[in-house]
Amino acid sequence: MSNMSPMSFDVGALLLETVPFARTLGIVFDSVEDGRAECRLPDRPELHNHVGGPHAGTLFTLAESASGAAVLSRFGDQLSRCVPLPTTATIEFRKVALGEVRAEARVAASREEVVGKLDAGERPVFDVVVDVLDAAGTQVSTLTVTWTLRPNRP
Repeated sequence: MSNMSPMSFDVGALLLETVPFARTLGIVFDSVEDGRAECRLPDRPELHNHVGGPHAGTLFTLAESASGAAVLSRFGDQLSRCVPLPTTATIEFRKVALGEVRAEARVAASREEVVGKLDAGERPVFDVVVDVLDAAGTQVSTLTVTWTLRPNRP
């Protein structure tokens, strides 16, 4: 069984179309492929906090958006039978971020494991780990988002 999910749509464009807040912030998707996503938030003064970097809420939204794109890239072909939903998220702010920030997300579960649970009539739960980096490549935050694929009701 292949580890690649068939993708017939632009995941970043879909996410920006369906999540207006991500579009409002100006999040840009650079790379989305099988269980991984990278996006960035250009530096804009109106998004700054009291120390001159991106506000914590913008860092969270950037990272959560990357996690959603990573989920869609791996399980997008399952949307006819389930809805992906985040259930919990934990963020750690490690350093003050300055300038443009980038989020790199990766699904921490195999496609076979998650789709197998769906096939068995179960509700899969899995984590997506996201690193948030500043323009120099220094890790400024980490986020772990727990996702589930809620089966559609008949």
